[in-house]
Amino acid sequence: MSFSLEGKIALVTGASRGLGAEIADTLAAHGAYVVGTGTSEESAAKITARFAEKGLKGSGEVLNVNDPDAMTGLISKMKDTCGLPLILVNNAGITKDNLMLRMKPEQWDDVISTNLTSVFHLSKLCLRGMIKANWGRIINISSVVGVAGNPGQANYAASKAGVIGFGKSLAQEIASRGITVNAVAPGFIKSDMTDKLSEEQQEGLKKIIPMGECGEPEDIALGVLYLASDAGRYVTGQTLNINGGMFMA
Repeated sequence: MSFSLEGKIALVTGASRGLGAEIADTLAAHGAYVVGTGTSEESAAKITARFAEKGLKGSGEVLNVNDPDAMTGLISKMKDTCGLPLILVNNAGITKDNLMLRMKPEQWDDVISTNLTSVFHLSKLCLRGMIKANWGRIINISSVVGVAGNPGQANYAASKAGVIGFGKSLAQEIASRGITVNAVAPGFIKSDMTDKLSEEQQEGLKKIIPMGECGEPEDIALGVLYLASDAGRYVTGQTLNINGGMFMA
């Protein structure tokens, strides 16, 4: 089976930095034309410039995933320019952590809207093109917190568990149409956030990971590539846990 995505159009949300950037670049490096989204004109321009610098096919676009009209507009623009996306990676997400007794309703609502409700809207918008093509890949970025929970992150855990349940249900609805729906649940991955931790904190983190180290963004991107390509054609409704053994389902 091939990992080539030549001729495919992909949409990756939250692609300006971190995991989203690595996922977008990896899909583009394997032949896809990738539209990566950021929350501002500046971040969208940086995505376009990054693709050009690396010789990759794609562009950056501004998208507020809390605005259904903006999502509709983006899909319409893609249809008129590069084509409808047959690969959708729902990666955009936020955290607003707090203990339950202190959590404000807006902290709950904002995280659920950004991390879960946006997945519903974008997936629905992309489905028509996938059904017409009789081929599609929807990959939702969950988290180890979504499968194992974490104190102070009830809103985030609920949103990330929600995309797993959403994907399992949708996968059963559209499997006969040649469309797969899966989730990737990263553990602790090296990032700007982990780099800011003290040496003591980083060592403590490694102790709860059986493999003894944080993952690299590339580890997650390659998991997404597998699910997006023909190599993962017979995998649907699944959660790929990439966490160094931190949580074993």
